[in-house]
Amino acid sequence: MQVVILGAGFGGLELSARLSETLGAEADVVLIDRSEGFVFGFSKLDVMFGRTTAPAVLHRYEDVVMPGVRFVAADITSFDPKTRRVVTTEGTFSADILVVALGAELEPSATPGLVEAGHEFYTEAGAFALRDVLDEFSGGRVVVGVCSTPFKCPPAPSEAALLVDELLTRKGVRQASEVHLVMPLPVPIPPSPLASGALLDAFAERNIHFHPNTVVREIDGDRKVVLLDEDGTDRELPYDLFLGVPKHRVPAVVTASGMAVNGWIPVDPLTLETRFPSVYAIGDVTSVGTPKAGVFAERQASVVADRIVAESRGEKGPTYDGVGVCYLEFGDDQVAGVEVTFRAGEPPVGTFAEPSPELAAQKSEFGSSRVRRWFGKDWVAH
Repeated sequence: MQVVILGAGFGGLELSARLSETLGAEADVVLIDRSEGFVFGFSKLDVMFGRTTAPAVLHRYEDVVMPGVRFVAADITSFDPKTRRVVTTEGTFSADILVVALGAELEPSATPGLVEAGHEFYTEAGAFALRDVLDEFSGGRVVVGVCSTPFKCPPAPSEAALLVDELLTRKGVRQASEVHLVMPLPVPIPPSPLASGALLDAFAERNIHFHPNTVVREIDGDRKVVLLDEDGTDRELPYDLFLGVPKHRVPAVVTASGMAVNGWIPVDPLTLETRFPSVYAIGDVTSVGTPKAGVFAERQASVVADRIVAESRGEKGPTYDGVGVCYLEFGDDQVAGVEVTFRAGEPPVGTFAEPSPELAAQKSEFGSSRVRRWFGKDWVAH
């Protein structure tokens, strides 16, 4: 039974590891990705704000050594979910079970002026390039803006705003500067009222201006203003430095496959099965109903792995519980913890742990443990 996994992000790596652990050398897994390696989302902020370097956070796929798993570095040019045939630049693969874990792609050019007059920090290249930009920035009005929904890692824009505040304070130019956070959501993290409340309190304490229910429509570099849609009303916000979250979309190869409906791949929220037999989809590429974040993709992957093994043995597999645990950076080595459960047809419920150095250490171990598990090496987050 050959399992072909498209994409080696949180979901693809965890699925490969789980199948390898369970089946050992008997596993027959092909993991395909075009990237050089894996980078945690939080590592982008670490590089961006000068805590570490880009080479230190890149985990190369050539280091993936798991019994029964073969990594293929290739572009996926097409795949057919009906026949489970995958065509890549390194050959064609036929799967008994196909798992699509290709994530969400970013489209900065979809927002006029973002490429020419702003900076995006959601791609690795964009975040890494901002290290020098922020290092040289001497103060002024900084706008962190979200250009559309849905977007990956809902806490990240708030974290960026808090870390900008910390950076400007360290430079001694905070009093002569402004920090604005523009989001299309009513609160920073809608599924977690306690986390949103803590963030709003932090914004108030640090004089960070929060603009809820507001979308970035355009960046006008000539006039140095951000054009906004605030609850249906047009307004302008001057800026000296714009840090943007670009529009997200399903990868083009997924669109061409015919799997996407209303922009994303629909799945059974309990089994992660698609409407195509023996084809699963996990993570950001789906419309499963959880936030687009790596911790949810990882948990979905573990469910799919266990279901694949159980079904091969004629047993009934587990179902997905919608639980996700993530860490929220407040700056000054203070990190909070958020756990939220999403179940189909029910409002999300969750818990919140106040920021502390202890949770900062837990966050670091979270990353280190995944690198040990997926890449077989020791690593410290920063």
